[in-house]
Amino acid sequence: MSKTATALLFKFIMTFAFALITLTFLVDNNAWNWVFGVALVATALNYLVGDLLVLPKFGNIIASVADGVMAALTAYIIDYLVPTAFQTSFTALALFAVLVAVGEYFFHQYLQRSEKVEP
Repeated sequence: MSKTATALLFKFIMTFAFALITLTFLVDNNAWNWVFGVALVATALNYLVGDLLVLPKFGNIIASVADGVMAALTAYIIDYLVPTAFQTSFTALALFAVLVAVGEYFFHQYLQRSEKVEP
């Protein structure tokens, strides 16, 4: 497995763990498959937008905040599209955004130090 694939797998596991903490434990009715889907979409968006576009141009702090906001926005949009199957609360979304932003801050430091990981 390449270093980039390993980094993406770690990023997904981190996002999924934060989603489980906030979107399953704070909002009782969410099934794991919906939380898994949110984490998968958020990971893809955060990598494509946050890591490849925002991080190189604006730096770690802006990219980390953007990743947190995108993750929470992803969960909110999925809640909006399927309100009976997946639900969020402001508290869960805010905590999810903060946890993802903090996790991404350290993840970006790893990306920038590693020469074998894209970008």
